[in-house]
Amino acid sequence: MSVDIARFEKRAEVIKAMANATRLVLVEELSRNEKTVGALTELVDLDISTVSRHLLILRHAGIVACKRNGNQILYRLRTPCVLNFFDCVEKVLNGDDESSDTCSSDSCEDCI
Repeated sequence: MSVDIARFEKRAEVIKAMANATRLVLVEELSRNEKTVGALTELVDLDISTVSRHLLILRHAGIVACKRNGNQILYRLRTPCVLNFFDCVEKVLNGDDESSDTCSSDSCEDCI
């Protein structure tokens, strides 16, 4: 059985796009409703070109989409399922254990 490396590379691109605190804030905010780049700029207190660059990375990864509304460009979360990833990260941060067959030791050597 061969591994589809290209598929894993695409997965890595999505994960890399999410691997930035500012982009995580943008994703969470866009999960609430559509926003302009100006509104997002105020939220994260960065200049418009930096926020636009973050949004471009998220667009290329397929996480956000945009549409023109008159003179404005509205951004929205294209794939709300990425919020499930946030839930998973929170479980890791909280030390939640979903399986019963894992060790509770700080050192894996204690489990061997």
